[in-house]
Amino acid sequence: MEIIYSLIDLFLHLDLHIQTIFSEYGTGIYLILFLIIFCETGLVVMPFLPGDSLLFAAGALFASVTTEPSSVLGLTILLSIAAILGDAVNYTIGARMGQQILSSGGWRYLNRDHLHRAEAFYKKHGGKTIIIARFLPIVRTFAPFVAGCGKMDYRRFASYNIIGGIVWVALFIFTGYFFGNLPVVKQNFKLVILAIIILSILPVVIEFAKKRA
Repeated sequence: MEIIYSLIDLFLHLDLHIQTIFSEYGTGIYLILFLIIFCETGLVVMPFLPGDSLLFAAGALFASVTTEPSSVLGLTILLSIAAILGDAVNYTIGARMGQQILSSGGWRYLNRDHLHRAEAFYKKHGGKTIIIARFLPIVRTFAPFVAGCGKMDYRRFASYNIIGGIVWVALFIFTGYFFGNLPVVKQNFKLVILAIIILSILPVVIEFAKKRA
């Protein structure tokens, strides 16, 4: 229960946590953000890490500490690389060890519902899932693993991966950069982050509801 409260606090106070990290570690924040995005997209056991909201909060932070567009552009490039590498690693794990993990009892380390949801989404949308899933929490983490298990052609996967990774990271960072420090957004940052999370998971909820109906 304490872990759940900690995760909720992390999501709702991302701006404060990122500011604290920046004040304590300075440029080390680049490495920390890189590792979080890499793990959230690359390790199928870590779908709970922040993604969309973290990118938005990072963009807002950089807008408040620098006026140099090159800084936020550099952050975008760095985190795009993290997202692309994460999906590539996740795909490789699925392609090389996915079936062995699932058949040998590796289920206990994965959420079956999340995996089945990603599989259903992949069957419906095909290779485009790799791009679409970037904007869907949880599905984003499981989609490349499922693509690897299904032996999707890697060159095809890589093209979707690169496009999706760049668009996803750039969209949320620049949205945070341009809008995150508006007074109305800063005063209601928790609500904005909550809205981002709800809008991100809404398509998954609707799809699940349709399936149940």
